[in-house]
Amino acid sequence: MLIAVVLIALAALAVAFVIAGASIRVLREYERGVVFRVGRVIEQKGPGLVLLIPVVDRLVRVSLRTVTLRIPPQELITRDNVQVRVAAVAYFRVIEPTRSVIEVEDFMGATLQIAQTTLRSVLGKAELDSLLAERERLNESLQKIIDEQTEPWGIKVTVVEIKDVEIPERMQHALARQAEAERNRRAKVINAEGESQAAAKLAEAAEVISPNPVTIQLRYLQALSEISGNPGSTIVFPLPLDLLRPLIDTAHEGGAAPDERATGREDEPARLEAGGPGALPLQREQAKTRR
Repeated sequence: MLIAVVLIALAALAVAFVIAGASIRVLREYERGVVFRVGRVIEQKGPGLVLLIPVVDRLVRVSLRTVTLRIPPQELITRDNVQVRVAAVAYFRVIEPTRSVIEVEDFMGATLQIAQTTLRSVLGKAELDSLLAERERLNESLQKIIDEQTEPWGIKVTVVEIKDVEIPERMQHALARQAEAERNRRAKVINAEGESQAAAKLAEAAEVISPNPVTIQLRYLQALSEISGNPGSTIVFPLPLDLLRPLIDTAHEGGAAPDERATGREDEPARLEAGGPGALPLQREQAKTRR
């Protein structure tokens, strides 16, 4: 009789432990519990200790932490008919646990499908240049569209980032040539602007120097002094014509004297034959005989 009582007590204790284990739940700080009582949602529980009615209540745990959703690479064709592969990443969190359980069967898989579809749709309307240079605008557009579609499920999409863009190799070569041509164009434009500014400054300097011709000669001498600072260099310096002009004028004024001297040289043989100054004795005797 005593053994039967002990067995009944042990069985009752075991049943009590089982019932206690089925009716007590502990939720962490970042978890919330959606309680279904006989199939109906009664209230949201947590965090901390939660008491349930065994067999009648069922608890569904929902995490409120931010979830990193990796969007696999999607093949798409841009607006300018370039085939690319784009990978992205999205960050979202559950803000209404009850709606995330009731409104959608698997909010993680549903959010992933929405993100993939939206990624192909939005980036397919953009050109390749926009896809490479305007990522911030495209990220904002993706985040806004995905968030609007997941809002009825109690999910908040905070960030969507385009992680990687893969383009064909031939298109990479074309972009490299385009970038090189753009750099050459900018270099030529900058060089032309520099030449234009230099010409304007030279014109202003010419206006300042033109009233006094000596100023340009002093400037030549100053430039020559600056260049001569390096003894190992060879200097080829243009000589201003203004420095030679006095010599040229003097040569023109004295041009008649050389002509006269040249005429005298031409008449010298006749003078010698006539026995003039500078003739030899034989020449003088021949001249007397002719007379």
